[in-house]
Amino acid sequence: MILGEMTKMGDDAPFGAELGTGLKAYGRLLRYRPAAIPFLTAVVGRLAIAMAPLGLLLLVESERGAYGVAGVVTGAFAVGCAIGTPLWGRLMDRLGQIRTLLPTSLVSALFLTVDAVATVAGAPLPVLIVLAGLAGFAFPPLSPAIRSAWRVIFPNPASRRVAFALDATAVELLFVLGPLLLSLLLALTSPMVPVLVAAGCMAVGGVGYCRTSAARRSRPGIHPPTVLGHPGVRHHRSAITVPGVAAVLVVMLALSTGFGQLDTSMAGTAGELLGGTDRVGILFMAIAGGSSVGGLIFGSRNWPISERRALMLTTGGFATLLVAIALLVGTGRPSLWLLLPLLFCTGLTIAPSLIMMQGLVDHLTPTNRLNEAQSMLSSVNQVGAAVGTALAGMLIDAHGVGWSFGGAALAVAICCVASVGSQRHWGRSMSAAHPITPPAAEPAAESAC
Repeated sequence: MILGEMTKMGDDAPFGAELGTGLKAYGRLLRYRPAAIPFLTAVVGRLAIAMAPLGLLLLVESERGAYGVAGVVTGAFAVGCAIGTPLWGRLMDRLGQIRTLLPTSLVSALFLTVDAVATVAGAPLPVLIVLAGLAGFAFPPLSPAIRSAWRVIFPNPASRRVAFALDATAVELLFVLGPLLLSLLLALTSPMVPVLVAAGCMAVGGVGYCRTSAARRSRPGIHPPTVLGHPGVRHHRSAITVPGVAAVLVVMLALSTGFGQLDTSMAGTAGELLGGTDRVGILFMAIAGGSSVGGLIFGSRNWPISERRALMLTTGGFATLLVAIALLVGTGRPSLWLLLPLLFCTGLTIAPSLIMMQGLVDHLTPTNRLNEAQSMLSSVNQVGAAVGTALAGMLIDAHGVGWSFGGAALAVAICCVASVGSQRHWGRSMSAAHPITPPAAEPAAESAC
């Protein structure tokens, strides 16, 4: 039986459990306290990123009566996140997760709360922008933290793939459930309450994660680098100098630019072609549903093709499906019965692509640079999405929604080409990072029994 007495283990139990394969592997993970508690607390903390930007936008617009002003405040929050995330990741590698996540969770929640109160109190716009920027800059890097902690919790790569898949699926669902919770709160309370709830989730989730054994044991210098026997591995001055990591970041930049264009394009489709922005939720549910299903299926088994090669297939399929959507929307009268299945099928490729890039970073990077590398991946994702959003807005204004979907397809196609061009580089880097060594015997209590 996989994991044996896993469900009886406490949060301080030894790490090293195997999850096996199949959809039941996700249930095993959620019954394994040393993995489930950090995962769930990180989910609570990251609910803030799905609620805070939209909550700020609606709060500022309700108080100032201008979406332009609200957009500037929300943009400051996004810019702050993009700048702060890699810095906190590097600090986690030097000081450990708890000493970084605990203060950032509390400080970011405080600035977000003060920004909400200042907005209602009529504070000048520059004050709101600065507070939003500081809240974003201090935003705790929970996603990079949990992604690097999976290596501590699950030394077995197959089990880590399951963990990456469940985490990616949870993030997809957060960006559906977050706006739904925000809408419910807006219907029942004032526009300030959703922002305060987001700040509370950030503080509670961040503090809760810091109390787990995964956070305590993810300390610098405790776990040896993955690159055993690779000379000079401990002396990388930055994660970006680790062979292969920069190529992953370039691929992620192109892919996230496509994400940004896709999100804006769906909003434009609902507003201009489907009779109202109230239908945008249907479009997002279709693509997020596909992404969740794709991520769970991908993580549930061991595939005969390596992740770096599979990435070419998923991004190529993603770009092809976006071309089909662009042609459909370009007709001016897209049918929901055709558009929704296309969006669902497109979503099937998204989470697997993200999981594979997280896995590539995990395979390539030594432990003493892993938090920084995963933080860079998150930051590049945010920057690309912001660039894509701006490009999509210009394309929609100039040529219509069909061209915006076409722009998303082009960005993802560039991502696919970049991944094709990086295959040899990744192969050499991974071979150097993982020299062939005799397999170590696993403790009986932590392996299959």
